[in-house]
Amino acid sequence: MAKFKIQQNPTFKVSVEIPRVGAEPDKVPFEFQYRDRKSLAALFLSWQEAYKADEERFKEMGAELTIVVLTEANIERQVSQVEALVVGWGYDTKLSRESIRALVETSAGAGDAIVKAYQGAFEAARLGN
Repeated sequence: MAKFKIQQNPTFKVSVEIPRVGAEPDKVPFEFQYRDRKSLAALFLSWQEAYKADEERFKEMGAELTIVVLTEANIERQVSQVEALVVGWGYDTKLSRESIRALVETSAGAGDAIVKAYQGAFEAARLGN
C-alpha cells in the first residue's frame, strides 16, 4: 500500500513567464516557499494593509503626488512581495533584495507575474491539477 504524507514540501518550483520588451517572455524557473493556509492568509493580509497605508499616504500628499512616487511605491511593494515568496530562481544573478529590485525595475510585469504564478500553484493544488 502506498504511503502518503500530510506535510507539504517546504518549497516548490514553478516556471514563470517574465515579460520582455519587444520579445517573447522568458520562461524562468522559480523556487517558492510553501505556506500553509493560515500563514498565506496572514501574508496576503499584510500586503493588503500595506496597500491601504500607501493609499492613505497618497491622499495626504495631494497635489505633490507624482508618477515617480507612485512608481517607486509599486516597485517597493513588488520587491517585498517577491522577496517574501521566492527562495531561488533560474537567473545567473544571485537572489538578493538588490537583484529582485533590478528585475522588478527592468520588467514592469515581472513582480505581478511572479505573484500570479505563486497564487496559481496554490489554485492548481486546490482544484486537484
